Amino acid sequence: MELIKFDAKRCSLCGKCVEKCPFGALSFEDNGIVVGDTCRMCGMCVRQCPEKAISFEQKAGSFDKDKWKDFLIFVEQERGDIHPVAFELIGEARKMASKVNFKVKCVIAGGAGTIENAHKLLDYGVDQVFAYEDESLEGFRADCYTDVVAECIAAQKPSSVLIGATALGRSLAPRLATRFHTGLTADCTTLDIKSNTDMVQIRPAFGGNIMAQISITKSRPQFATVRYRVMDAAQKVESTKGEVIVCSVKEEMKQSSIEILKSEVIEKTKNIEDEDVLVVAGRGVRNEKDVEMCEELAKALGGQLAFTRPMIENGFGDVAHQVGLSGRTVRPKLIITCGVSGAIQFTSCMTGSECIVAINNDPEAQIFNVAHYCIVDDLYKVVPYLTELVKQQKGDE
Repeated sequence: MELIKFDAKRCSLCGKCVEKCPFGALSFEDNGIVVGDTCRMCGMCVRQCPEKAISFEQKAGSFDKDKWKDFLIFVEQERGDIHPVAFELIGEARKMASKVNFKVKCVIAGGAGTIENAHKLLDYGVDQVFAYEDESLEGFRADCYTDVVAECIAAQKPSSVLIGATALGRSLAPRLATRFHTGLTADCTTLDIKSNTDMVQIRPAFGGNIMAQISITKSRPQFATVRYRVMDAAQKVESTKGEVIVCSVKEEMKQSSIEILKSEVIEKTKNIEDEDVLVVAGRGVRNEKDVEMCEELAKALGGQLAFTRPMIENGFGDVAHQVGLSGRTVRPKLIITCGVSGAIQFTSCMTGSECIVAINNDPEAQIFNVAHYCIVDDLYKVVPYLTELVKQQKGDE
């Protein structure tokens, strides 16, 4: 791990480092320049200092990368079944593992049926599955699950740990990263690995204006979360060679400071992530009546209506129907965007769709860069026309 070091003798207090810091982490104090909690070790101050008074200092206790090998995937269970994001993480891990001769391992924790689910993972080319089954793990308690997975990580010393960016995963991942004093990149859209085993974690940053490539070079393990429907799911292998290792759940792991007073099973409905057809309304759709026009097309196609973030903020829908970084990631067979400009926050969460049809009257709209079919025209003419065509086609059938 590295720390920022200031050489007081060289520092002229010119203030360039304070001015250029993109995170506002540096400030003038009575005793000189002070580094605040928002420092991200980006190195901008080191590069900007004309006196060369700022440098990175290696903290004692550096690690040996060679002792940290393989990929470890946390496999989440939802209502007794393996969450499908696990298969996407396995698929991506297998691709990267083949480049650096790593194994792909999984850790799964839960109540009755966990060991049975662990065996199912072997069909997808996993080398080892560590299964923790105990009634105390029946429901997710962040402290218990952190202890269980942390024990597995400490024993296996994986180079990288992949976790689904679900509600559960977003609670678990930062706790584990903190436990191991290492870095975590959330909501990655692309993963790759270098020959030195540093994982390249790509995600939109600075309001979606850039695609940042993030690497954790000075500590292990490397943690990354990935949303459901972002990666391609692993395919089953012809012959399995992996093994399931049943691990004991120690008494101290069962102890939780969290008390569940009441739990209620919510009826599962088909959400936009599971739809084969989506019609997305963007800011080009002006009012409620126009939204109904788009919804009519969605219904005619047998799909659902979804929205961009500005439409949600304007009260046209809820977050469950939002496509984008602050909403859902989707990969339908067909997606039709209506009046969507195509900001990266949106496109990064739908480019995996099989067929993208974009309707926008601006020929320079960014959405056309990812669309398979581009319709440069007034959506108020195109959408009703498409709806009528679909209805006629269904009538002929």
